[in-house]
Amino acid sequence: MKTLVKWSVEDYHRMIEAGILAARRVELLRGDIVEMSPEGPEHYFLVDETSDYLKQLLEGRAIVRFDGPITLMNSEPEPDIAIVRLPKAQYRSRHPQPDDIYWIIEYSNSTLVKDLEEKQQIYAAAKIQEYWVVNLKAKQLKVFREPVVEAYRIERTLTTGDITSLAFPNTAFSVEKILGTQQLP
Repeated sequence: MKTLVKWSVEDYHRMIEAGILAARRVELLRGDIVEMSPEGPEHYFLVDETSDYLKQLLEGRAIVRFDGPITLMNSEPEPDIAIVRLPKAQYRSRHPQPDDIYWIIEYSNSTLVKDLEEKQQIYAAAKIQEYWVVNLKAKQLKVFREPVVEAYRIERTLTTGDITSLAFPNTAFSVEKILGTQQLP
């Protein structure tokens, strides 16, 4: 029987600092170093456009991080978008942690199962209050809220209209803009 080694966040950081992972697109998920899927043009375009859109709407109230790591107990995923607390200077010496994170958005094409299962469990276990998954094939926005253990109590699927986040209930976000079914300004 094989015993697999689970890496700690500290081990992972030491490997990054030593340059061991320099040429690889990886993230740490539940102690496993996992290769990240390459991004297609539509995926990258929509994440970039949505980041710009959210930055406009949340200017001065939150930081919108694009393809940056977040540090959780035994994971350091790199969500497509993480909306985090100010001030920005605190992230000079560390990545955002659960208490810093308002919500996370993942865009999914080939990674849909991973995002709806494994990453949802990881984010819920870290008590990330809100998690959005954009299903690029079905053109749907799945919204998960109220984390309990390794799941979310509330799940909604949207294709049109506006949505507000738990952190910013007075700011409406266009579902069509997030899905890329309506051109962003």
